[in-house]
Amino acid sequence: MAWNVFKFCTALRALGSIMIVFVLAVIGLTYYAVVIAHYGPSLFLGSFETFFAIVVLIVFHSLLVMVMWCYSSVVVTDPGGVPPNWRPLTDEEKGDADPLVGSGYGSAQLDPKQSATVAVSQEIRFCHKCKQFKPPRAHHCSVCRRCILKMDHHCVWVVNCVGALNYKYFLLFLFYTFLETTLVSLLLLRVFMEFFNEGEIDETPGSLAATFITFVLNIAFTLSILGFLIMHITLVGANTSTIEAYEKKTSPKWRYDLGWKKNFEQVFGLDKKYWFIPAYSEDDLRRLPALHGFEYPTRPDLEPLQQH
Repeated sequence: MAWNVFKFCTALRALGSIMIVFVLAVIGLTYYAVVIAHYGPSLFLGSFETFFAIVVLIVFHSLLVMVMWCYSSVVVTDPGGVPPNWRPLTDEEKGDADPLVGSGYGSAQLDPKQSATVAVSQEIRFCHKCKQFKPPRAHHCSVCRRCILKMDHHCVWVVNCVGALNYKYFLLFLFYTFLETTLVSLLLLRVFMEFFNEGEIDETPGSLAATFITFVLNIAFTLSILGFLIMHITLVGANTSTIEAYEKKTSPKWRYDLGWKKNFEQVFGLDKKYWFIPAYSEDDLRRLPALHGFEYPTRPDLEPLQQH
Protein backbone atom coordinates (compact mmCIF):
# COMPACT_ATOMS: atom_id res chain seq x y z
CA MET A 1 0.00 0.00 0.00
CA ALA A 2 1.35 3.44 -0.97
CA TRP A 3 2.36 5.74 1.86
CA ASN A 4 0.39 9.00 1.88
CA VAL A 5 2.83 11.74 2.85
CA PHE A 6 0.04 14.18 3.68
CA LYS A 7 -1.34 11.97 6.47
CA PHE A 8 2.07 12.19 8.09
CA CYS A 9 1.33 15.82 9.03
CA THR A 10 -1.34 14.70 11.47
CA ALA A 11 1.23 12.79 13.52
CA LEU A 12 3.26 15.98 13.88
CA ARG A 13 0.49 17.99 15.56
CA ALA A 14 2.02 17.37 19.01
CA LEU A 15 5.18 19.28 18.08
CA GLY A 16 3.27 22.55 18.07
CA SER A 17 5.29 25.62 18.97
CA ILE A 18 8.35 23.52 19.80
CA MET A 19 9.39 23.90 16.17
CA ILE A 20 9.31 27.68 16.42
CA VAL A 21 11.54 27.50 19.51
CA PHE A 22 13.90 25.19 17.60
CA VAL A 23 14.06 27.57 14.63
CA LEU A 24 14.79 30.53 16.91
CA ALA A 25 17.46 28.49 18.73
CA VAL A 26 19.19 27.69 15.42
CA ILE A 27 19.06 31.37 14.47
CA GLY A 28 20.52 32.35 17.85
CA LEU A 29 23.31 29.79 17.56
CA THR A 30 24.09 30.96 14.04
CA TYR A 31 24.18 34.58 15.18
CA TYR A 32 26.61 33.71 17.95
CA ALA A 33 28.94 31.76 15.64
CA VAL A 34 29.00 34.35 12.86
CA VAL A 35 28.69 37.71 14.60
CA ILE A 36 29.88 37.30 18.18
CA ALA A 37 32.53 34.61 17.82
CA HIS A 38 34.11 35.54 14.49
CA TYR A 39 33.18 38.50 12.31
CA GLY A 40 32.26 40.90 15.10
CA PRO A 41 35.77 40.81 16.61
CA SER A 42 37.23 41.09 13.10
CA LEU A 43 35.96 44.66 12.95
CA PHE A 44 38.89 45.70 15.16
CA LEU A 45 41.66 43.92 13.24
CA GLY A 46 42.17 46.72 10.74
CA SER A 47 42.93 46.77 6.99
CA PHE A 48 41.20 44.21 4.74
CA GLU A 49 39.84 42.11 7.62
CA THR A 50 37.83 45.07 8.92
CA PHE A 51 36.43 45.89 5.46
CA PHE A 52 35.51 42.26 4.82
CA ALA A 53 33.84 41.96 8.24
CA ILE A 54 31.75 45.09 7.58
CA VAL A 55 30.51 43.72 4.25
CA VAL A 56 29.79 40.31 5.78
CA LEU A 57 27.85 41.75 8.72
CA ILE A 58 25.77 44.05 6.50
CA VAL A 59 24.79 41.20 4.15
CA PHE A 60 24.25 38.78 7.03
CA HIS A 61 21.96 41.13 8.96
CA SER A 62 20.05 42.17 5.83
CA LEU A 63 19.26 38.56 4.98
CA LEU A 64 18.47 37.80 8.62
CA VAL A 65 15.90 40.61 8.69
CA MET A 66 14.23 39.22 5.55
CA VAL A 67 14.27 35.66 6.95
CA MET A 68 12.62 36.78 10.20
CA TRP A 69 10.12 39.01 8.38
CA CYS A 70 9.05 36.26 5.99
CA TYR A 71 9.05 33.59 8.70
CA SER A 72 6.87 35.63 11.05
CA SER A 73 4.54 36.45 8.15
CA VAL A 74 4.03 32.76 7.35
CA VAL A 75 3.45 31.94 11.02
CA VAL A 76 0.91 34.66 11.83
CA THR A 77 -0.90 34.98 8.47
CA ASP A 78 -4.08 32.97 8.13
CA PRO A 79 -3.59 30.79 5.02
CA GLY A 80 -7.21 31.33 4.11
CA GLY A 81 -10.23 29.51 5.43
CA VAL A 82 -13.67 28.95 3.95
CA PRO A 83 -16.25 31.25 5.61
CA PRO A 84 -19.18 29.53 7.33
CA ASN A 85 -22.12 28.86 5.00
CA TRP A 86 -20.03 29.75 1.94
CA ARG A 87 -21.53 28.56 -1.34
CA PRO A 88 -20.49 28.98 -4.98
CA LEU A 89 -22.19 31.78 -6.88
CA THR A 90 -24.57 30.89 -9.68
CA ASP A 91 -24.03 32.23 -13.19
CA GLU A 92 -26.93 34.65 -12.70
CA GLU A 93 -25.38 36.02 -9.50
CA LYS A 94 -22.00 36.52 -11.20
CA GLY A 95 -23.36 38.13 -14.35
CA ASP A 96 -21.10 40.64 -16.07
CA ALA A 97 -19.36 41.43 -12.79
CA ASP A 98 -17.49 38.14 -12.77
CA PRO A 99 -13.96 39.26 -11.81
CA LEU A 100 -12.40 36.46 -13.85
CA VAL A 101 -14.05 37.81 -17.00
CA GLY A 102 -14.18 41.53 -16.46
CA SER A 103 -10.67 42.14 -15.10
CA GLY A 104 -8.82 41.57 -18.34
CA TYR A 105 -6.80 38.86 -16.67
CA GLY A 106 -8.08 36.30 -19.09
CA SER A 107 -7.23 34.01 -21.93
CA ALA A 108 -6.87 36.78 -24.47
CA GLN A 109 -3.44 37.35 -22.96
CA LEU A 110 -2.58 33.65 -22.99
CA ASP A 111 -2.71 32.82 -26.66
CA PRO A 112 -4.21 34.82 -29.56
CA LYS A 113 -5.58 31.56 -30.96
CA GLN A 114 -7.61 30.88 -27.83
CA SER A 115 -11.02 32.26 -26.94
CA ALA A 116 -11.11 35.73 -25.40
CA THR A 117 -13.24 34.53 -22.51
CA VAL A 118 -11.98 32.76 -19.43
CA ALA A 119 -13.75 29.56 -18.58
CA VAL A 120 -14.73 29.43 -14.93
CA SER A 121 -14.94 26.07 -13.25
CA GLN A 122 -18.51 25.20 -12.30
CA GLU A 123 -17.52 22.13 -10.32
CA ILE A 124 -19.40 22.00 -7.04
CA ARG A 125 -17.24 20.65 -4.21
CA PHE A 126 -18.43 19.69 -0.75
CA CYS A 127 -16.40 18.90 2.37
CA HIS A 128 -18.01 16.11 4.38
CA LYS A 129 -15.84 16.90 7.41
CA CYS A 130 -16.70 20.61 7.55
CA LYS A 131 -20.23 19.93 6.30
CA GLN A 132 -20.15 22.80 3.81
CA PHE A 133 -19.26 23.71 0.25
CA LYS A 134 -15.67 24.55 -0.55
CA PRO A 135 -14.16 26.67 -3.35
CA PRO A 136 -12.06 25.27 -6.18
CA ARG A 137 -8.59 24.10 -5.09
CA ALA A 138 -9.47 24.18 -1.38
CA HIS A 139 -8.62 21.10 0.68
CA HIS A 140 -9.39 19.96 4.20
CA CYS A 141 -6.43 20.02 6.61
CA SER A 142 -6.61 17.27 9.21
CA VAL A 143 -4.21 19.21 11.44
CA CYS A 144 -6.05 22.55 11.38
CA ARG A 145 -9.41 20.71 11.17
CA ARG A 146 -10.78 23.04 8.51
CA CYS A 147 -10.69 23.62 4.76
CA ILE A 148 -7.80 25.77 3.52
CA LEU A 149 -7.96 27.85 0.34
CA LYS A 150 -5.53 26.49 -2.27
CA MET A 151 -3.86 24.42 0.41
CA ASP A 152 -0.28 23.41 -0.37
CA HIS A 153 0.64 21.55 2.82
CA HIS A 154 0.67 21.85 6.59
CA CYS A 155 4.17 22.92 7.59
CA VAL A 156 5.37 21.98 11.08
CA TRP A 157 8.26 24.43 10.79
CA VAL A 158 5.85 27.37 10.76
CA VAL A 159 3.10 25.64 12.82
CA ASN A 160 0.62 26.70 10.18
CA CYS A 161 -0.91 25.65 6.92
CA VAL A 162 0.57 27.04 3.72
CA GLY A 163 -2.30 28.19 1.53
CA ALA A 164 -3.52 30.88 -0.81
CA LEU A 165 -2.90 33.83 1.53
CA ASN A 166 0.60 32.95 2.76
CA TYR A 167 2.12 30.79 0.02
CA LYS A 168 4.16 33.69 -1.34
CA TYR A 169 5.50 34.40 2.16
CA PHE A 170 6.50 30.74 2.50
CA LEU A 171 8.37 30.82 -0.82
CA LEU A 172 10.20 34.00 0.19
CA PHE A 173 11.08 32.40 3.53
CA LEU A 174 12.64 29.46 1.66
CA PHE A 175 14.46 31.81 -0.71
CA TYR A 176 16.01 34.06 1.93
CA THR A 177 16.78 31.15 4.24
CA PHE A 178 18.63 29.43 1.41
CA LEU A 179 20.69 32.58 0.79
CA GLU A 180 21.40 33.03 4.50
CA THR A 181 22.39 29.42 5.17
CA THR A 182 24.58 29.37 2.06
CA LEU A 183 26.32 32.56 3.22
CA VAL A 184 26.84 31.18 6.74
CA SER A 185 28.19 27.88 5.40
CA LEU A 186 30.74 29.69 3.23
CA LEU A 187 31.76 32.05 6.03
CA LEU A 188 32.29 29.24 8.54
CA LEU A 189 34.01 27.08 5.92
CA ARG A 190 36.60 29.84 5.74
CA VAL A 191 37.11 29.54 9.51
CA PHE A 192 37.61 25.77 9.32
CA MET A 193 40.00 26.11 6.38
CA GLU A 194 42.14 28.45 8.46
CA PHE A 195 42.00 25.98 11.36
CA PHE A 196 43.12 22.99 9.29
CA ASN A 197 45.79 24.97 7.40
CA GLU A 198 47.33 26.56 10.48
CA GLY A 199 46.69 23.67 12.86
CA GLU A 200 45.36 25.98 15.57
CA ILE A 201 42.82 28.72 16.03
CA ASP A 202 42.33 31.33 18.72
CA GLU A 203 38.99 30.04 20.07
CA THR A 204 37.68 28.43 23.21
CA PRO A 205 36.49 24.80 22.98
CA GLY A 206 32.91 25.99 23.49
CA SER A 207 33.14 28.53 20.69
CA LEU A 208 34.72 25.99 18.37
CA ALA A 209 31.97 23.45 19.17
CA ALA A 210 29.25 26.05 18.52
CA THR A 211 30.91 26.95 15.22
CA PHE A 212 31.09 23.31 14.14
CA ILE A 213 27.41 22.63 15.03
CA THR A 214 26.34 25.80 13.25
CA PHE A 215 28.32 24.82 10.16
CA VAL A 216 26.79 21.33 10.01
CA LEU A 217 23.24 22.62 10.56
CA ASN A 218 23.55 25.32 7.91
CA ILE A 219 25.01 22.92 5.37
CA ALA A 220 22.12 20.54 6.02
CA PHE A 221 19.53 23.32 5.72
CA THR A 222 21.13 24.66 2.55
CA LEU A 223 20.95 21.30 0.77
CA SER A 224 17.44 20.44 1.94
CA ILE A 225 16.01 23.91 1.22
CA LEU A 226 17.57 23.85 -2.24
CA GLY A 227 15.50 20.76 -2.99
CA PHE A 228 12.33 22.42 -1.69
CA LEU A 229 13.04 25.56 -3.71
CA ILE A 230 13.46 23.61 -6.93
CA MET A 231 10.25 21.70 -6.23
CA HIS A 232 8.20 24.82 -5.47
CA ILE A 233 9.60 26.77 -8.43
CA THR A 234 8.36 23.90 -10.58
CA LEU A 235 4.97 24.00 -8.86
CA VAL A 236 4.63 27.77 -9.34
CA GLY A 237 5.58 27.40 -12.99
CA ALA A 238 2.75 24.89 -13.45
CA ASN A 239 0.28 26.78 -11.22
CA THR A 240 -0.24 23.82 -8.95
CA SER A 241 0.18 23.02 -5.27
CA THR A 242 1.92 20.13 -3.58
CA ILE A 243 -1.41 18.41 -2.91
CA GLU A 244 -2.65 19.02 -6.44
CA ALA A 245 0.59 17.66 -7.89
CA TYR A 246 0.10 14.53 -5.79
CA GLU A 247 -3.53 14.17 -6.86
CA LYS A 248 -3.05 14.74 -10.59
CA LYS A 249 -0.05 12.48 -11.13
CA THR A 250 -1.93 10.58 -13.84
CA SER A 251 -3.30 13.70 -15.56
CA PRO A 252 -0.98 15.25 -18.20
CA LYS A 253 -3.07 18.44 -18.52
CA TRP A 254 -3.95 21.01 -15.87
CA ARG A 255 -6.71 23.54 -16.47
CA TYR A 256 -5.20 26.19 -14.18
CA ASP A 257 -1.90 26.28 -16.07
CA LEU A 258 -2.02 29.65 -17.85
CA GLY A 259 1.64 29.79 -18.83
CA TRP A 260 4.68 30.50 -16.65
CA LYS A 261 4.25 34.28 -16.55
CA LYS A 262 0.59 34.26 -15.55
CA ASN A 263 1.17 31.44 -13.10
CA PHE A 264 3.95 33.43 -11.42
CA GLU A 265 1.76 36.53 -11.20
CA GLN A 266 -1.01 34.57 -9.46
CA VAL A 267 1.40 33.95 -6.59
CA PHE A 268 3.62 37.05 -6.53
CA GLY A 269 1.33 39.64 -8.10
CA LEU A 270 1.87 42.12 -10.92
CA ASP A 271 3.68 44.84 -8.95
CA LYS A 272 7.40 44.07 -9.17
CA LYS A 273 8.17 46.27 -6.13
CA TYR A 274 6.39 43.71 -3.96
CA TRP A 275 7.85 40.53 -5.45
CA PHE A 276 10.60 40.15 -2.85
CA ILE A 277 8.75 41.21 0.29
CA PRO A 278 5.94 39.38 2.16
CA ALA A 279 3.17 41.78 1.11
CA TYR A 280 0.92 42.66 -1.81
CA SER A 281 0.00 46.03 -3.27
CA GLU A 282 -3.61 47.17 -3.02
CA ASP A 283 -3.81 47.26 -6.81
CA ASP A 284 -2.80 43.60 -7.06
CA LEU A 285 -5.34 42.57 -4.43
CA ARG A 286 -7.99 44.38 -6.45
CA ARG A 287 -6.90 43.16 -9.90
CA LEU A 288 -6.11 39.52 -9.15
CA PRO A 289 -8.99 37.52 -7.65
CA ALA A 290 -6.68 34.49 -7.37
CA LEU A 291 -4.80 36.21 -4.53
CA HIS A 292 -7.94 35.91 -2.38
CA GLY A 293 -8.11 32.15 -2.97
CA PHE A 294 -11.75 31.71 -4.00
CA GLU A 295 -11.77 31.84 -7.80
CA TYR A 296 -9.14 31.09 -10.43
CA PRO A 297 -9.07 31.59 -14.19
CA THR A 298 -8.78 28.42 -16.21
CA ARG A 299 -7.67 27.46 -19.70
CA PRO A 300 -10.63 27.56 -22.11
CA ASP A 301 -9.15 24.74 -24.19
CA LEU A 302 -9.27 22.39 -21.17
CA GLU A 303 -12.59 23.45 -19.66
CA PRO A 304 -15.75 23.87 -21.72
CA LEU A 305 -17.38 27.27 -21.58
CA GLN A 306 -20.64 27.55 -19.67
CA GLN A 307 -23.56 28.31 -21.96
CA HIS A 308 -25.79 31.15 -20.79
